[in-house]
Parts: sequence; structure tokens; C-alpha cells
Amino acid sequence: MKNKIILASSSPQRKALLEQIGLEFETMPSSYEENMQQETGHKKLAMELAYGKARDVAEKTKEGLVIGADTFIALGDERLGKPKNDEDARLMLKKVSGKTLEIYSGIAIIDSATKKSVTDYEVTKVKMKEMSDEEINAYIKTKEPINKAGACAIEGIGAMFIERIEGCYSNIVGLPLYRLCRNLEKFGLNAILKNKKINKTQMR
Repeated sequence: MKNKIILASSSPQRKALLEQIGLEFETMPSSYEENMQQETGHKKLAMELAYGKARDVAEKTKEGLVIGADTFIALGDERLGKPKNDEDARLMLKKVSGKTLEIYSGIAIIDSATKKSVTDYEVTKVKMKEMSDEEINAYIKTKEPINKAGACAIEGIGAMFIERIEGCYSNIVGLPLYRLCRNLEKFGLNAILKNKKINKTQMR
């Protein structure tokens, strides 16, 4: 019997990434309210937020593997959210210009039937180019920075400002596929082998 997979997100980017690797899944957006202001480390917070999203959906379903994910950008100890308006985006882009950012993603998988779960995280370093005021203003006019964490979308026009990437690319888009697939294997699901049973290990 196939494992039913549920993505606890309405993110079009995460949906596209799962479709990219050929997984059959349903989507059920989580109503979990994330708190980015928690005084805890980036790694722990990423996993806690992902688990909260997955748990919210898992509690509403009787079966299936629920995937929760949360991604945010860190500049040192600061966590960068989404700009509220053009001026906010301008200030944020000035702040990240020429800097190396860390993109954290937490992932959580919960078996709705057994309540067994795993949590994990990925971090990718992104070196931003030095952006002139003229470039920043032109980018803001495209409207892409609004509602994008860090005011930049690597899968869009913002890719031209990415000087270098160290680590997992899909993590930047919103879902670290390698890390996700390795953790799905702990539930006996191998994405490329289409649910061929494998050993289940290391489940929380």
C-alpha cells in the first residue's frame, strides 16, 4: 500500500519542489502560528516551527505522512522576515547587500496514524553582491521583493544578485529535497523507488 503524503503548506514553491521529484501528495495548509521572536538558536527554531506546522495537520488527519517545513533567513543573530512595503524592502536590501546570509529550513515528518516523527534541518550560505541604490530601486519596482523573506527571490529576478551559494539550492527555495528524502526513508518511503519498503530507523 502506498504511503499517503500530505504537504502541510500552501507554498507554491514547496509544491513545485515536491512535484519536481515526482512525489504524489496532497496539500493541507497548516494554521499553526509561528513565532519568529523565540529566544532560541536558529537550528532549533527552524525544526520547532516545522514540527508545529506538521503536528497541526497531523492532528486533523487519520493517516498519511505529513510534511511540515519552515524557512527563514539569518544575518548573524538577526532573522529577516518579509518586507511590509517598498521602504521596508529598500532598507532590508541595503542591509543584506554584500553580506553572506544563512538560509535555515526545518523539516518535520509525522505519521498521522502512529504519531511517530522525525525532525531535521538544513542551512545554506548565500553571498549577496554589493547592490547600488539604483539597482535596489529598480528591483523594488519589479514588485518581487514584497512578501519575500529577505526581500529577495532567488528563483526569480533576485537570482542576479546571488554571487555564490554554499550548500543545498532547494533549501533556499523553501524545501531541502536531499534532507527531506533521506528522512522519508526512515518511514520506509524511497522517492525514486516509489515507496519500495526499506528499513525504518531512528524514528522519534
